[in-house]
Amino acid sequence: MRLEYQILLAVVLDCVLGDPQWFPHPVRLIGRFATWIENPLRRVCGNAYLAGGAAVALVLLVAGGVTWGVLKGASAVHPFLGEGVSIFILYLTFAARDLARHSGVVQNALEPGDLVEARRRVGRIVGRDTAELDEGGVARAAVESVAENLVDGVTAPLFFAALGGPVGAILYKAINTLDSMFGYKNERYLQFGWASARLDDVANYIPARLTAPFVTLAAALLGLRVRGAWRILWRDHGNTPSPNSGLTEAAMAGAMGVQLGGPARYFGQVVMKPTLGDPETPLRREHIEVANRLMFTTAGLALLCFLVCRFCVAHWLRGGKAW
Repeated sequence: MRLEYQILLAVVLDCVLGDPQWFPHPVRLIGRFATWIENPLRRVCGNAYLAGGAAVALVLLVAGGVTWGVLKGASAVHPFLGEGVSIFILYLTFAARDLARHSGVVQNALEPGDLVEARRRVGRIVGRDTAELDEGGVARAAVESVAENLVDGVTAPLFFAALGGPVGAILYKAINTLDSMFGYKNERYLQFGWASARLDDVANYIPARLTAPFVTLAAALLGLRVRGAWRILWRDHGNTPSPNSGLTEAAMAGAMGVQLGGPARYFGQVVMKPTLGDPETPLRREHIEVANRLMFTTAGLALLCFLVCRFCVAHWLRGGKAW
């Protein structure tokens, strides 16, 4: 079975089933392995920069090697088993359904006006303090979570799956996991996590810049503010510390006519985050559903583009034969 069809089936599985809680997810296994090797590498290498680079290299080598070995082993048993395992691994790297589910339960709590429960639920998906948020603050946190994770959880895994199959998708998830674990600018990880953070920036550079225009096209398909999406994208995409996350956040803010960012409380301290977008419309619970519709439509456009490009390149390289 061609990889394009495997990716398509994996996306369908993600949309229908979401994250399988019963299965030991590769991201969790990668995270445990990274935690296990951190202190030994610090002791052996001595230098934190060197130890962090070694951690990145070792995690990628093991994650990619194990994935390749599992695929080869399954294919050796039977080709159909190999294809099934490939689809399952790809399915595990996509997170559109879970992204929508986690933000959707926040909206469900806001619908009857249960602000206490909404704060508790949004606190599971964001790092800020949520105990004092009003409805607009809860909605902003949920929408920002969708916008921030659109690339990491959806379009970037699709991009690397189309580029390198299940191994490529797993390698990307490993890079993303390393950044989420070690990419902090604190005393412990400023040096050790430097390689993880920089590699994550590099890995997301192209997917983020492909995704932002897809957001504006999705806005057109959904009848949202296309001009606003383009204007805010170009104006505010550099307002975040990350070279990548501001692109999709700005585009989504412009498409909905809302303002993201601004003051947020972390560990009791108010942090003034840069703003993206204009406060043309006050953020409400309904914007969470709009953000999810934008996310799914953007994902569909990215999937179509990546698979068509892969198909065309495959035929060009192989004279019309499949990879």
